[in-house]
Amino acid sequence: MFLQNPHRRYNALSGDWVLVSPQRTQRPWQGRQEPVPSAALAGYASDCYLCPGNQRANGAHNPAYSGVHVFENDFPALLAADSGAAHAPAAGLLRAQPVRGECRVICYSAQHNQALATMPLAAIGAVVDVWAQQSAELGARYAWVQIFENKGELMGCSNPHPHGQIWCMDALPNEAAKEDRQQRDYFSVHGKLLLADYAQQEEAQAERMLLGNDHWLALVPFWALWPYELLLLPRRPVARLPDLSAPERTALAALLQQVLVRYDNLFETAFPYSLGWHGAPFGADAAHWQLHAHLYPPLLRSATVKKFMVGFELLAEAQRDLTAEQAAAQLRSLPAQHYSLRSA
Repeated sequence: MFLQNPHRRYNALSGDWVLVSPQRTQRPWQGRQEPVPSAALAGYASDCYLCPGNQRANGAHNPAYSGVHVFENDFPALLAADSGAAHAPAAGLLRAQPVRGECRVICYSAQHNQALATMPLAAIGAVVDVWAQQSAELGARYAWVQIFENKGELMGCSNPHPHGQIWCMDALPNEAAKEDRQQRDYFSVHGKLLLADYAQQEEAQAERMLLGNDHWLALVPFWALWPYELLLLPRRPVARLPDLSAPERTALAALLQQVLVRYDNLFETAFPYSLGWHGAPFGADAAHWQLHAHLYPPLLRSATVKKFMVGFELLAEAQRDLTAEQAAAQLRSLPAQHYSLRSA
């Protein structure tokens, strides 16, 4: 059967291809095993740069916040001032261009030992509201506002306090440019949203669906690169986070909680991932865009075995063993209650 043999899948959202090799799922693993995650954290850590009242690395002190707290990144990757690259060649093989931007940190909770998966629903809703507010504010100055979260040491997160980031810039980054092109081309030919049509097909087939409610869908995309990658899609056309209605934000908080609980339940660990929002660039035509979130988790076989993107993936194209259909079935089979509550 086609889906049981090596094949390539087309990513309609990026224009890339991914190699799928289902026959390799039984191969033995004698490679690297990641350390088992450390013991449970306390609700406050005196050496944490993000806990309320603590001193940060640059000497500033956090306020005694109790809800969501946003501040300027102490070590930003982008600066609001001109970078000076305007004097570099703008054409040829050695070209550069100036870029301006800002970087912020969003502390989701005052509690050091929380995560989106374990926070109360109302607290997750407050995070969603801040995502929308920050997008609107920064979108007034920058073309691209990238909201994201790296959770866990395997995703390069250096602080376990629940937090995400915002990087915004006055240029369209590579992944956004791909999605803009693909969605624009599809809209120009069909007069419909690429992701709206895609969601309709996925819901009809059901085999890659994970969860859904009145306003949102969560599914393993047909073209997934990471083992348990997910795509979150609104049911109605929405271009950007600030465009979400109050009911849609509430429903999104509920869906996020349900999705992330299942992630944690898969290997009964604080599941690492990168989560990021893609919406229409600001100050540009948004008719062809559909808001969506990507979740890229690295774990493959257990809490200690992750997927490496190396070798063929770096030099040729991304490859996966576990099919999207198998991943979706595994996630669907998991209980809705967080494993830590069951064991308690």
